[in-house]
Formats: sequence, structure tokens, C-alpha cells
Amino acid sequence: MNTAHDDTFLIHAGRAPASFGGLVNVPACRASTLLTASYAEWQQRRSAGNPYAHYARFGTPTTRAFEDTLAELEGAHGALIFPSGLAACTHALLAFLSPGDHVLMTDNVYGPTRAFAQQALARLAIEVEFFSPAEAADIALRLRGNTRVVYLESPGSQTFEVCDIPAMAAAAHTCDAIVMMDNTWATPLYFKPFDHGVDVSIHAATKYLVGHSDAILGAATANARAWPQLQASAQAFGQTAGPDDLYLALRGLRTLSVRLQRHQETALLLARRLQNHPAVARVLHPALPDSPGHAYWKRDFHGASGLFGVILKPAPDQEHALAQAFDKLRLFGIGLSWGGYESLALPVDPPARSVTPWRATGPLLRLHAGLEDPEELWRDLARALAAYMHADEPALS
Repeated sequence: MNTAHDDTFLIHAGRAPASFGGLVNVPACRASTLLTASYAEWQQRRSAGNPYAHYARFGTPTTRAFEDTLAELEGAHGALIFPSGLAACTHALLAFLSPGDHVLMTDNVYGPTRAFAQQALARLAIEVEFFSPAEAADIALRLRGNTRVVYLESPGSQTFEVCDIPAMAAAAHTCDAIVMMDNTWATPLYFKPFDHGVDVSIHAATKYLVGHSDAILGAATANARAWPQLQASAQAFGQTAGPDDLYLALRGLRTLSVRLQRHQETALLLARRLQNHPAVARVLHPALPDSPGHAYWKRDFHGASGLFGVILKPAPDQEHALAQAFDKLRLFGIGLSWGGYESLALPVDPPARSVTPWRATGPLLRLHAGLEDPEELWRDLARALAAYMHADEPALS
């Protein structure tokens, strides 16, 4: 059990210099075959549930260092690594669902997770039903005898609503459903899912855990109740991750706390200024008092990350205005993903919804505040927004 402050724990956890010739970092152990010294050792290493466990697909010192550190940081019974964040989402679901089962999923879920649920799970005769992220009571009304999973994402993808996670988890557990949550936005530092009733916590480790936009990785942690089934399923599907990506993730964990603090501070500065900008209709940031679920964020979370949304006021020629704005950006890159050290800006399509319609008429932007100077980032955004507002005015000769 982790008794150190998270900042201290992140620096020292999982390291074993004496085992690697004094190396500060656990090296990237590139291996497939793992030899044993004797027949007796081979027999001893065989696992009752997995007789082939002594093989690099099931972990090396690099794998175990990352998994153990992440599990202890989040307060989990165990952690598993996947080759991408989406792989962690999909295989966590597959671990607990069978044909004929019913799964409840928050309506603001990550788009690829929604697509997997509506397409792949539907082909497996698993019924997916969506519910409002703002209404904990909505879950209780939709629970059935065959509801096996309740899947949460808080804050929600693109729209950043925060759920009443303890109430939703309590409702789900009345029918013995497994509660899953995508905890990528807050990371284990700013939200402790197992203290609030979650059974499986999922991360796109590509984002803040790696932190440098140079590796793709996923992770899932679980409590003691959910761990055996999650682990067995991951092994059955052959899920694993490469040593170099794991090494980069371990390296990223060491600076997670100081990076997140800067991301949070800069994002809040930008969000508060954007609230007063004439081109902006609304800012979607859980730490702002008028953001949906702000009271739950204030009660349950320990901080905010650098990712938030902005709804602009409509423009006469919206595509032209957006093009003018984005082409003025110099510090905000235009690209997918987030959680790295760099700032990003992206126009987002109207979110897909089943029970909570999206009603904004202006364009939705997703912003990630990186580690650059905050004032320079603000000037970059202000210049782009000025171009958006004046896109239809004739150019001065």
C-alpha cells in the first residue's frame, strides 16, 4: 500500500537500481523467451490458470514496474497494460460481457468506445443502452436483471460533464454490475476511482501518463472483485505492450505531478479569459462553476487537467471563419490526441448522442493547454479568435 505522498511515490516507485547495475530507470527489457535454470524452476513458475506464464508476453521487469506503480498509485488490486487506450476500453468490456447481456453506457462516452459498443458488441448480441451523464437516477431506471456493466466517463469526452460517480456506482452494484470508468482526463493523481465505487479504471496511457506524445499505450486497473476476470480475459486475447513504449511510460510517470499542475494552471487561466471573449458562447471546463457537474468535480476530484472545450458563437460562413482562425495559430498544433507537453487545438464534430441531444449552434473546439508560457498561449488564441470574428470583413488594401 502506498503511504507516501503521490509526488514522492511517483519518483521512487517501481525502481530497482541494485537489480540493474545501478541504473536509475528500469531498462526497456526486450525479450520473448525467458529461460529457467532447471526443470524444477520451470515447474515452479507454471501458473495454475496459465501454464505458459513464464514468457515475455506476460511481462518483463519493465512491464511489472509500470503495472505495479500504476496499480499502487490508483489504489487498485492490479493493473494490466494494452497496446492502446482503445484496446484497454474494448477488452475491459469484453472481459465481463457475454451474448445476451445488457450494458449501460454514459451518453458522453469517447467516440471510438461508442462505435465499438454499437457495432462490435451488437454483433455479439450484447445490448447497449445509453443514459444521461447528468442523472444518477437514470441508471436505476434502466437497470435490468442481465445488466452486467455500467460504463462511465467523467468528465465526458468533448463535452466535459462530470457524473455523480458514487451514486451511479451504488445503483449499479444493486444488480451486481461491474462499474467501469475512463479516468484518462484526471489520471490517478486527480481522481481515485476505487474510493468512489468503481471496479475497473481505464486509461489511455498515451495521454498524460506517457506525457510526451511519443508512445501509444493503454492501461486498466481493477479492484479485487474484478481483477481475476479482467486478467484472465487479457491473457486470453494476447494483450501486451512493447518494452520501448513501457519504458517511455515509466519515464513519463516520474514527472506526471509537476506536469499536471502546470497543465491545470494554464488551462484554467485560458478558460477564464475565454469566458469573457466576444467570440465565445461557452467554455466547458469542470472547474468552472457553471460547468455541468461542477459540484461533483469539486467534491470528488483533486484537480483538473489541461483539456477542455470551447463553443464559439456562430459565424456567417463557419468553415471559412474556422479556417481563418486555425491558420493564425502558431503555438497550438492542430492534431489528434492530447496529454503531451505541447498545446493542441482541434475543431470537433457535433458529439454523437442517444438520449442527451447536442444543441449548440456554434462550432465546438477542443483545447489542450501544454507547458508553454501561458501568456504566449493566450496571445496565440486571441489572435486566432480575432481572425474568426473578422473572417467575413473585406481585407484592407
